[in-house]
Formats: sequence, C-alpha cells, structure tokens
Amino acid sequence: MANPSQGTLFAATADAGTVAINARCSLRTVDGHRVVAVAGVPVAHYALGDTMAEAHAMVSLVDQGWATQSAVARAFGCASRSLRRFQRRFEEGGLLALGRKPGYPRGRPRLRPSRLSKVRELKAEGSSNRQIAVRLGVTEKAVRKVLTRLGFKPAAPSQQALSIPQPTSLGADPNLSASAEPTAPAPAVQQRDGADAGVASAAPGADPNVSAFSSTDAELGITADADPLDRSGDRLLAHLGLLNDALPLFASGKRLSYAGVLLALPALGHSGVIDCAREVYGCIGPAFFGLRTTMVALVLMALLRIRHPENLKEHSPAELGRVLGLDRAPEVKTLRRKLARLAAVGRATDFGRALARRRVARHGNALGFLYVDGHVRVYHGKHDVSKTHIARMRIAMPGVTDYWVNDTHGEPLFVVTGEANTGLCKALPGILGEVRALIGERRTTVVFDRGGWSPALFARLIADGFDILTYRKGRCPKVPAKQFSEHEAELDGRQVRYYLADQGIRLLGGKLRLRQVTRLSDGHQTHVVTSRRDLDAIEVAFRMFERWRQENFFKYMREEFALDALADYAVEEDDPQRDVPNPRWAEVDLELRTARAELQRVTARYGLEAITNDEKLRRTMRGFKIANAAGGRSVTLALKRCVAIESKRAKIPRRLPAQQVHQGEVIKLATETKHLTSVLKMVAYQAEGDLVRLLAPHYRRAEDEGRTLIQNALASAADIDVIDTELRVTLMPLSSAHRTRALAALCEQLDATKTVFPGTQLRLRYAVAAAS
Repeated sequence: MANPSQGTLFAATADAGTVAINARCSLRTVDGHRVVAVAGVPVAHYALGDTMAEAHAMVSLVDQGWATQSAVARAFGCASRSLRRFQRRFEEGGLLALGRKPGYPRGRPRLRPSRLSKVRELKAEGSSNRQIAVRLGVTEKAVRKVLTRLGFKPAAPSQQALSIPQPTSLGADPNLSASAEPTAPAPAVQQRDGADAGVASAAPGADPNVSAFSSTDAELGITADADPLDRSGDRLLAHLGLLNDALPLFASGKRLSYAGVLLALPALGHSGVIDCAREVYGCIGPAFFGLRTTMVALVLMALLRIRHPENLKEHSPAELGRVLGLDRAPEVKTLRRKLARLAAVGRATDFGRALARRRVARHGNALGFLYVDGHVRVYHGKHDVSKTHIARMRIAMPGVTDYWVNDTHGEPLFVVTGEANTGLCKALPGILGEVRALIGERRTTVVFDRGGWSPALFARLIADGFDILTYRKGRCPKVPAKQFSEHEAELDGRQVRYYLADQGIRLLGGKLRLRQVTRLSDGHQTHVVTSRRDLDAIEVAFRMFERWRQENFFKYMREEFALDALADYAVEEDDPQRDVPNPRWAEVDLELRTARAELQRVTARYGLEAITNDEKLRRTMRGFKIANAAGGRSVTLALKRCVAIESKRAKIPRRLPAQQVHQGEVIKLATETKHLTSVLKMVAYQAEGDLVRLLAPHYRRAEDEGRTLIQNALASAADIDVIDTELRVTLMPLSSAHRTRALAALCEQLDATKTVFPGTQLRLRYAVAAAS
C-alpha cells in the first residue's frame, strides 16, 4: 500500500516547503524528510539530520552539472566553502568521509604549541614548508598557517645576473646588454637572426620604410626561447627584470582560430598606435607582456569583438597567443594590471592627441566638416554619481558624457571626457581648442545639433576662425511654401534631392547675421543655420543631415565594441563646488506641472459646460456662473494653487554646489582607464574602416555590407606559415564566391603595403585558400 505522505512529498506544485535551486532543480521538505528533484525526477531522498546523505546530495548536484556551487549552497543553507570541503572529502574517502563529524579529524596529528619554535628555527635555516611538514609529521597546510600566525614573510629572492651576449647585426638595447659578471650558468639567450625559425634579419640594402611600423621594433629583441610554443625562458628573463617585452615568435599552423585578424596589421601600422604608445608611455616593463604586446592585444581583441577583458574567459589563451606570436595571450587579471599601470601614468589624453595628429596628417582632406556630439555612458553601479540627460532614452540617469569629434566621412578623430552635467554649449570651446591645436589655422566648419544652440557662442566661434552648421532651436516663423524649390545634386557619390528655401536671418538683436536653409518634407519644415555663404543650399542641407553618420557611429560602437562598458569600477574625487541641479527645485517643479495639468483639466471641463449651455434656460453669463458655481470654484482654486507653487519655486535656487546636494564625499567615475580603452576601440574602428575603403572598389555592396564582410574575415580561421623572412597568412574562403574574390583583391592590396609584424622583421603576406 502506498505511503499517504508520498503524494505530498513528490507533489508537482510548489508550496512553502519547496526551495528552487535553479530553473530545473528543487529541494522539498515535508514531515522530516527531504527530496531533491531534477526536472521533476527525484534524484535523492533522505531524512532530516542525515548529514552524510545531505552532503552526498549536494555533491551529486554539482558533480553532475545540474547546478552551480553557489546555487546549491544557498538552497541547502551552507557556505560554498563547506560544499567544496564536502567535494574534496568525497573524492578522497567516498561516503564514509562525508559522514565524518565536524571539527578537527581524529587521529590527525596537531602541531603542538611547544613545537612552534622548531618551525621558526627550521624556516630560518632555509627548509621548505614541505620539508618541515615531513619532519614534524603534519600537513604542509598546517605549517603555512603556523608561519602566517607567526608573521613570517619570505625574503626577497636574490637574483643572479645573467650573461646576455652582445648583439651583432640587429643592434642592442642598452638596458638589456649591460649586466654584471655572472656567478652562475646563464640560460641560452639568443639574439634573433636569420637562422632562427621565427624571424630573419633584414637583407642588406633593404628599404627601411617598407613597413608602417617603426623599424626599432625589430632591432631591440632578445629571446631565450627556440620553441614558439614554450616561452618559459623569456618569462624567466622578464621575472629577473631583463626583458621589457616578449619578442614575437611564430609557429606554422593550419586553420588557426582568430588568425584572420592579422588582416588589420597594415591599418594598425598606419594608425601609429605602437609608436604613439611608445612616445607617450615609454615602457611598462620589465614584463613578458610589454607595452607593444599589450597595445596590439587590446586592439586585436576589439576587432575580434572581445569587448571587455572579462570576455577573455570564453576564449583560449593558447589560440589567441598564436596570433600574437606568443605561447599564451594575456588573461583577465594580467590585462587588468596592464591597464591599471597605464592608467596610473595619467596620459590617456596625450595618447589620444598623438593618434589624432597621425590621423590628421594622413586624412587632412577629410577635415573640412567636423561633427561634434556628446555620448552619455550610463552608470548602473552603487556610487552616487551625478545624473545627466540621455537623449536616446529621454530620461536623466547617472552617467558620464564623452564628446566625440568625427570627420567628414563620420570616422572618429578624437574623444574628450566632459565634466559632469556639462552641456555642449559649455564643452564646445574646449573641444575646438583641441581641434585648433591639431589642424592649425585652417578654417573648418563645425557641425552639431540643437544642444549647442547659442547665438553668443556662434559669434565667439566665428571670431575664432570656425564656421558653424546646426539646427535652429526654438520657435520661428514658418517659411511660405512658395519660397521652396527643388534642388538635386550628386554629393559624395550619392544622388540627393531636397525641397529647400534659402534666406538670411539675424540674431543677437541684429548683430549676428547668418544663413538659414529650410527643408520641406511631408509638410514639416526643418531649419538649418550656418555661417557658410559659399556653399550651395543643397550641400548645406546634406552636410547637416549627414550628422546621422555620427549617431550611427555611436550605435555601432555600443553594439559591436561595447563602448558603454565600464573598464574599471574606480571612482575619484570631484569638485565639491561644481554646481548641480537642486533636487528640491525639481520636486517643486514636478508639483507645479501636476497643478497646471489639473488647472487645464478643470478649465477644459468648465469651457465644455459653457459651449453646451442651453441659452433657453440660462441666457446670461451671470446665470451660467450661478448654475455652474462648483466648476467655477474648481478653476479658481486650481489657479490659486498654481500661483502659490510658482511663488514657492521662485524662492528655491535652481542649482547648488555639489557638496550641498550629495551626502558624504563628492565623487565621479574614474576616467583614465575608460578614456584609454575608448581610444583603443576608436583605433580598432578606424582600422576596420580603412579595410572597408580598400575593399570598396572590389565589392559592389561595400557601403551596406562592407563592415560585415570585414568582420567575418577578421574572425575567420587562417593558415600561418613562417618561410624565410615572411609570415604568410592564408585565409579560409568566405561564404560565397563573390565575397571570396573581394577578399582576395583586398589581400593583394595589403601585400603591397609590405607590412612587417610589430616586433619582428617578418613581412606579412596575405592570400585566400582555394575553395575545396
């Protein structure tokens, strides 16, 4: 006969006795018994108080992969550390070990207090923890705990100087070649030469300008390794302070993951990211992952859509390392330490300026129009950070505003992190000061949205040698329909057609004369204001509407490069005297808006009564007021309430110093690390854009699908072959024949750049494998 309580214990519906471990596992307690179910199927059943059975149920859930340690520990009411202890006991001794009583195990020898001095004495003689444990008959863990309680700190290991041979053909790094006389045998340290499997020396008479990368990358390399897949010797050199950056060594391989990203190396070389980093930061060594390796790794990560250091956990370090010429790529903690070290220098802004100067030198013809706009990075953390308005979300939230400057084609030029709650009007003079330092005295048109509308600012910018192009803000008279005419032209390779009206306007009481071009579309008029009188009306409108390229840039960077992701969680002090919105004023303003809405409602009702008044019953207004006295009183009371709230709001300051609004210390999000990662993601975007421009002549839909094709090519597998002085990268065919042909044409163009991999003298050669 079935147990009557069984139906309750294994019931399908949840009640107060059921605890959900996760979406498919549950724990149910009824009448002193427990049952563990997975997907509705019981897998364990035991009585309360049976600690061995309960521990075995917990271990089984984790070992079978049904639930995580934290979820199981939370459901059973124990610590994750206890669950790990159960797992270790079960592995070592089975069920019997799980049934052991709590406390120190019986029979296991303890370290008596009288022998503490013996531990100290043996450690002072240089014995290892394991040797002390064997001698005293205890575990090594017990010895470590005793040494910790005694405050023992291991002495810093004395480093013996290594004998570094003087370089011959490639030059010498004075920081590496000078060393003391060796007191012990030195490891085999090799200078890379033509006989090495990874890098060959330059041929006599070779053109020093064959690569966009600095030739010094290949002149200062030493290595203690011969096997590219085992870099233990170079790690030892870095540990001893004799190596500032690991020399890239490549091993040939077939269908290596991520190897397609090497297509971006010519574009990175032209960007000058490594030379600018060396110019600004110098060196972050001694280290195995030095400055050059860190910069290349961060940019290639962005191109591979590894958007955040934490995402490295989902990728193989060995496979990524093969692309960098290392046995392993830097992992999460290592990369975070490198970023923290670079941020501590505090020169991310100088780094961005150096890169911008390189960009201006190469693309100076694209600076006739500069698009300036702010992008708010929303913050969802626990710190009390000032709020700012987010236009795309139409709400005010905690965040930091970055102001980006993009060129005529929408490509980013540089980024500036603004002060909290600083609008575009206040930020523009400082941003354009940076622009002036980059482009010199040439006249440039600055394009921005209504957030920068300020006639006084316009007059100042025009006097400083800038032209302005923006939307008109506020109410203005409509342009008569008869003044509009059709305009058609081909601009930037695109056919455009607008209905436009062109006229002059005066601002600042007639002191500032500007030009207004109005577009008519579906009955709606869009007013564009500019100081440029030499351009056709259609080009004025076209350049203004091309501002959406910058909006598309922000969207692409958010989705593809995680532009808004936090690079760290640090905060820093902010100016306590900085004025911020007064929350009390905002509360009263909300109260006033509510009162005005109520006034509008009762007024509308009263007016409706007046419209529908039957004049046969109430022929005069006096009679109507008497009949609708209640409605009239409602309107009067609502009006008096609005006046009272307006008077109260007028006495409250709209802005206050930050220290009067924020409780405790006035802080803001740390900007240095985030600014550095934003600059590197900008470099990745520029490199991707340069590849798209090279691809465009060979791919008809490059404008619509170019970035998608390049992204697929960068993420594809490829064969790597090291042959003499060349690093040959053979990419796998793409999804269709016409895309593969376009990629092959791109590879031919990249071959013509004669790019070498940074840190080596290996020339990169690109090809596409034949379709099988």
